Amino acid sequence: MEYQFKPAWWMTNRHVQTILPRAYRLRQRTPVDLEEIATPDGDFIELAWATPATPEAPLVIVLHGLEGNIDSFYARGMMQAVRNHGFDAVLMHFRNCSTHPNRMPRAYHSGETEDIGFLVKTLQARFPNRALYAVGFSLGGNVLAKYLGEQGSDCVLKGASVVSAPFDLSTSCQVIRRSCFKLYQKYLLDKLKKSTARKLPQIQSQLQLNESALMAIDDLWLFDEAVTAPLHGFEGAEDYYEKASGQPYLQHIAIPTLVIHAEDDPMLSTEAVPKAEQVSASVMLAVSKQGGHVGFLSGKNPFKPIFWLEQAVPHFFSQLQQGRRHDHPVSAA
Repeated sequence: MEYQFKPAWWMTNRHVQTILPRAYRLRQRTPVDLEEIATPDGDFIELAWATPATPEAPLVIVLHGLEGNIDSFYARGMMQAVRNHGFDAVLMHFRNCSTHPNRMPRAYHSGETEDIGFLVKTLQARFPNRALYAVGFSLGGNVLAKYLGEQGSDCVLKGASVVSAPFDLSTSCQVIRRSCFKLYQKYLLDKLKKSTARKLPQIQSQLQLNESALMAIDDLWLFDEAVTAPLHGFEGAEDYYEKASGQPYLQHIAIPTLVIHAEDDPMLSTEAVPKAEQVSASVMLAVSKQGGHVGFLSGKNPFKPIFWLEQAVPHFFSQLQQGRRHDHPVSAA
């Protein structure tokens, strides 16, 4: 299989590719068992394990996007897809994206890799004979790429895939602020403010922020300036964007990694599109002209679309598990 995405003839618009896939998965449910694991700082991470468990199979870690969770359409679909290919699957909820609020003031952000690092070590200790893989979507993709680059040749994962990641956070934030009549910005901000509000008492121990001030924030950059950055030790939004962007880490990735990206992504900037000279020899680029943001729907029948990501990523992992891999990056057409 060459990783070449071609959009469905009835879904060539980038906004439709981004928005409509959710409609096809409204009724899909992936059975999961929830587990909380304690973190070294006295908090917890909530995991969602696909059921029934297949404990002898290689295990795929799924990282969701901004304010996503196990109910995100792409997460449910990928969990089922990798299982159909003989893998087990577990989703890691980023802090405060789980069923109840975390205890500590801190939440998560695009460059926070401590929790995924802790999870990988935990799983490696728990399952020393199981191969570990990971796939990250959007923000989760940036987190995963940064983690892979930080680990370099010490990374214990056997393979990874990064989908629609905002590798250049600053410019991508500017795109979200104005794209689609600011629809994406409002959607994300509403979810961010809701999740932040539910643990405002913890946050107020670190930030001077009341509910009215939180709810008055109507701009994504301002949210990162007032909440994300100071809550996680950054000097401001731009300092956060510079230090958390995954782009500089792509050249240090040492394990086989499939990076999937669309040039027409309406939520990311052109600067976020990964280029061959920016990645290591271990990275395979599948950059398509179209596909939207975590969309990539293809097929001839509008009533039965093909979720191409759910073919490409499991196939890539299966090839690695069988000891095969492509020696050269393949750019999607």
